[in-house]
Amino acid sequence: MATKSSATATAPAHRAAELREQLTLASHEYYVLDQPTLSDAAYDKLFRELQEIEREHPALRTPDSPTLRVGSEPQSALPKHTHLVPMLSLDNAFDEAEVAAWQERVRRLAGDAVDVDGFSCELKIDGAAVSLTYRDGVLVTGATRGSGTVGENVTPNLRTMHDVPLRLKTETPPALVEIRGEAYLPFSRFAKMNEERIAAGEPVFANPRNAAAGALRQLDPSITAQRPLRFFGYSAVHPDGFGALPFDSQDALLAALSQWGVPVAPHRVVCHTLEQVNAWATRVEQEYRAQIDFAIDGAVVKVNLLSLQQELGEVSGRVPRWAIARKFAPDVAETTLLRIGVNVGRTGSLNPYAELDAVEIGGTTVRMATLHNFDLITLKDLRVGDRVLVQRAGEVIPQVIGPVPEKRSTTDPPVPFVAPTECPSCGTPVRRDDDEVALYCPNVACPGRRLESLVHFTSVDAMDIRGLSYARIEQLVQADLVHDAADFYTLTTGQILPLERMAGKSAEKLIAAIDASRAQPLSRLLNALGIRHVGAVAAQLLARRFGSIEALQAASLDDIMAVRGIGDVIAASVREFLDDAAGQALVRKLSAARVQTTEPDVSGGAGPLHGLTVVITGTLPTLSRTDATALVERAGARVTSSVSKNTSFLVAGEEAGSKLDKAKQLGVEVIDEAELLRRAGKA
Repeated sequence: MATKSSATATAPAHRAAELREQLTLASHEYYVLDQPTLSDAAYDKLFRELQEIEREHPALRTPDSPTLRVGSEPQSALPKHTHLVPMLSLDNAFDEAEVAAWQERVRRLAGDAVDVDGFSCELKIDGAAVSLTYRDGVLVTGATRGSGTVGENVTPNLRTMHDVPLRLKTETPPALVEIRGEAYLPFSRFAKMNEERIAAGEPVFANPRNAAAGALRQLDPSITAQRPLRFFGYSAVHPDGFGALPFDSQDALLAALSQWGVPVAPHRVVCHTLEQVNAWATRVEQEYRAQIDFAIDGAVVKVNLLSLQQELGEVSGRVPRWAIARKFAPDVAETTLLRIGVNVGRTGSLNPYAELDAVEIGGTTVRMATLHNFDLITLKDLRVGDRVLVQRAGEVIPQVIGPVPEKRSTTDPPVPFVAPTECPSCGTPVRRDDDEVALYCPNVACPGRRLESLVHFTSVDAMDIRGLSYARIEQLVQADLVHDAADFYTLTTGQILPLERMAGKSAEKLIAAIDASRAQPLSRLLNALGIRHVGAVAAQLLARRFGSIEALQAASLDDIMAVRGIGDVIAASVREFLDDAAGQALVRKLSAARVQTTEPDVSGGAGPLHGLTVVITGTLPTLSRTDATALVERAGARVTSSVSKNTSFLVAGEEAGSKLDKAKQLGVEVIDEAELLRRAGKA
């Protein structure tokens, strides 16, 4: 039986272990799963409690304690570390022919066996390579790649990274394993860090990779802790070879890393033919690269079977024969800012953009880039004539990261940019709401807003008028046939036939499509009107609550604010539009043109999907995204844009992407279009 003193002595140890487990789980949920269950305040409270216990009982601080993530004392120099197994470099392939030549070399050495288990295809993260050594599941050493044989010991710095597990999440960890991966900076965090550096008068980092490498090699871990570094694992090795580890393929290795709590990059696949490899690499470069929040400079193709990797070996101990890097075009470049222009959007927002000296980024010639808003221009101190860094990866539209201050003339520096006080299109004084960044033109009839608002009116999520492309609407405006959205409904076949590239049958189809759009419900019309802050969801909430445009016009500001999901900003914007003379005139013209201004009852009541939460992703075989959403809502369910643990099921089509990955990670049910139709009672 334990004495009172021994029981007292074991209490802190028990509580410390309990706190470590809770904090480690919370950190994994927040940084890796992106599904936090513990509030920041609750986490901080537990963290401080563990700190206090370790302060009073130093012997209780374990190598996997979450408190080690805050950093330790600065080092005078970074000690050297010899990797358990050399970290090799990859040979590069710059086109499909070079990938085919690599595959042929592999086949000559290993025969057709390489095709049986295929090739593991993974994103090539553009970060800083590191190795993590675990003994009995606990992180003991972290190092940079260095020469490949000897790197720098940066263990205290790597411990500050919240998605690097201090202890592997497994009851049976290998006695010894070295996990390789990339430390990187997400674009969003990199941009925020650069903005903070600009505000502090410090030079910006040229790209996320250099910033990540610099953060890792800080002598003071507290500086590293302030940099928003993340980590992806891609390999695991043992001095005795792959046979000493519990997996037989690269695909199984990555799955094990994920189970152990090591983040693994998305979009990885196993391909069995070169055609599949090339198709995947093309999709990564042309589609995924613009969607992900981190830099990649290529794709990595590996022989999937680990025993074959070992059999193929390396070339001169430098590069593996069993892997190749399919390189992509670069995604960041330096050029000159020639002009700052301003566009007027459909809701009146003034959108600054950069005109650039032409530069090639990611295989595309870039001459224009977004500047987001005027505050960022001031914050970054962007000036016409500056040398600037432009980024394309992670953004469909290129963006200006910031200036290169050291290349700005000191004798004749460019003048700072001044935001406009009047609309560049109509001269109306611009406004800025207290809680907003953007400047906007309040004139509903502003000519600068006209074209964009007309394009939005006809778009698939609004009135869905097929055949009215951007170019066709430009033609109608230039021909003086359309001045506002209601004018679409006065068009005749005879009026549009003279337009360039307009045949008789095409003219008839377009007029028929315009006529059919009159039957769209009020929710579509409210979205189509381009009211500031009112998108498809808000439009639907308003239409279902009030039922008709007349009832909405008669509603007070308080009545509109009382609609669940409609805040004071949206309500004020709706009232402003309905009270504006131009807005009232447009609604009258649309009503006179027999455009429907009521909302049918589509609540679904206690339908077959009543009470469920559904996410739709990818391209479905027969249903458009709009049609699928309407189907789900009519069946009584709610459609949301992101997957969470509260999602009832995910409807996935082709090229589903990251939402499908997250659904699988969270254990959310995934169904196809056919099953959706069955559950909604349509099959």
